[in-house]
Amino acid sequence: MRDAAATLHECYAAALAAADPARVVRDGLAAHEVALEVGRDRPHWIIALGKAAPAMAGAAVASLAESQRAIAGGLVVGAHESAPPHPSVDALVGDHPVPGVRSARAAEALGALAERVGRDDVVLVLVSGGTSSLVGAPIDGVRAEDLAALHALLLGAGVPISRINAVRKRFSRWGAGRLAVALQGARVLPILLADVPNEDPSMIGSGPVSPDPLQAGHVERVLREAGVAVRVPLSVASALGAMRAGLLPETPKPGHAAFAQVEEPYIVGNAAALDAVAAAAQAAGLGPVLLSHTPLQGDATAAGRVVAHALARAPRGAVLAWGGETTVRLPADHGLGGRCQQLALSAAEVLDDLGVEQAWVLAAGTDGRDGPAPAAGALVSSASWRRSAAADGAPRRSLARCDAHAALGAADALLPARDTGTNVMDIVVAVRT
Repeated sequence: MRDAAATLHECYAAALAAADPARVVRDGLAAHEVALEVGRDRPHWIIALGKAAPAMAGAAVASLAESQRAIAGGLVVGAHESAPPHPSVDALVGDHPVPGVRSARAAEALGALAERVGRDDVVLVLVSGGTSSLVGAPIDGVRAEDLAALHALLLGAGVPISRINAVRKRFSRWGAGRLAVALQGARVLPILLADVPNEDPSMIGSGPVSPDPLQAGHVERVLREAGVAVRVPLSVASALGAMRAGLLPETPKPGHAAFAQVEEPYIVGNAAALDAVAAAAQAAGLGPVLLSHTPLQGDATAAGRVVAHALARAPRGAVLAWGGETTVRLPADHGLGGRCQQLALSAAEVLDDLGVEQAWVLAAGTDGRDGPAPAAGALVSSASWRRSAAADGAPRRSLARCDAHAALGAADALLPARDTGTNVMDIVVAVRT
């Protein structure tokens, strides 16, 4: 049987190709063909937000040029410097994962652009992971530093991404459908790269052009269940209380006039990446291939144990794959790592405890980044735990301190960070040979 590690690398590459931003935009424009044709003679605008924004905008410019449609203007806000894809399209960099001065500048630029868009103009809204922070600016009454503190609080508390977005979009200038309100009257064509479970458009990038189905009371409950309600910054708590009391307006809901000309979003997410993993594994001669339909969520250490136990029960040749996004609750004395590294190290421990041989687990972010550590994730084998211990990686202590980067580095199990240009959450692929 061929090298399992090489096969897992191929599976990861296939997942990234399935979520290639340029491909997603081309397919999305084809899906919106009727709406594009209706608005052929109107000015076209491009708004691309998120980690994949430069690639998505570039593909949109190329497609519009090919179909001889004029681009009136646009804005690209990404996580890194990029050249404008068109003379009339500006490119900015926001702050991530917590909004800052650059995010505020990008939010202002977005507002200025929205004011230029005319009635029945065509607006391509291209959204990917990272949008919430990259254009993060507060609604009136919430201080910018308090919005940033809210982001940091939710991220540090190990709250799942869908719940994080349910909260922070309510206090964000462009979240919860507010961009659709600013573009009201234009024909809006959303193309979304989903970085949330269930690929819910109201949660992707905090749902800038999607109605918010939640009420203020739902948000209060999320904060209580996360154990952070008493730590919410004062201006945020005051705004939420005012919304609950009807003193401030609720977020735009389904049926709001702003969504009358917002087309059905075209969405590609984690499911497409997992389908590509399955195809790559089968092409490598492995099987059975078992894809989990339940997203990985919750504690990364616990998820790693689940993965390892499932792999231990699997027959030879089996490939198991999961998608999702786990969380890490950092102790006061913590080290360096990320959720994929924590999951992989946890899985390695269980594989070692169970004595499972010829087993491998790859856990990586599709954005090529895993937390603050310079890694995309990790690829561990049955021997990784012992290899780390032998090299003084102290894997047990590292696991407890959320210092997986050091332990995995000692085992030569890290996947280097890379700029993939996309983001559809994480993938975990496990194989026994």
